[in-house]
Amino acid sequence: MTSFDDRFRDDLERLIRWRRDVRKFRSDAVDPGLLSYLLGLADHAPSVGLSQPWRFVEICDTARRDRVIASFERCNADALAAYDGSARTDYARLKLEGLHEAPVHLAVFADEVTEKGRGLGRRTMPEMLRYSVVTAVHTFWLAARASGLGVGWVSILEPDDVRLAADVPSDWQLVAYLCVGWPLEEAETPELERSGWESRASDGPEHLVR
Repeated sequence: MTSFDDRFRDDLERLIRWRRDVRKFRSDAVDPGLLSYLLGLADHAPSVGLSQPWRFVEICDTARRDRVIASFERCNADALAAYDGSARTDYARLKLEGLHEAPVHLAVFADEVTEKGRGLGRRTMPEMLRYSVVTAVHTFWLAARASGLGVGWVSILEPDDVRLAADVPSDWQLVAYLCVGWPLEEAETPELERSGWESRASDGPEHLVR
């Protein structure tokens, strides 16, 4: 049986704590070989029925990226309008994406008609396909952080517009849009906490319900 020592566990805890949602990137390119390696590690994420339904699509074309950016700007304006008073002021100050700076854009989809896995485990919970994609995203995120890369998950988007920009089948459902690159700054504390928007719950089992 493979065993892991205290030093490994300490490093793993440090990696988890330093995995931040990055919105500020340097312009340096990411080596395609490194990106392929990280995506290969993501393929080892758990998935329902061993279906591996994740589909990572790199968005390289400027026009396609511009379509995603336009979608973000529309959605962000709508979100801002939904807040009032000080919350609106606070929201307007937030930097919620790195779409202009990140050298790598990845749209991540769930292939909801995949035959891989033969339907095992998702007859009563078909959403398990999307949950499986989330495990791949998180695996990629941790692996990227261990290699010094930053990842930002942009969710203020119109899924249909992103799907059209990525030019993928209509039965692929958007789960995540990731900005990837070398971080301009690093911090253990989440940016939303540093900005005063929200605070992280303290360590402990307070989210465990018995």
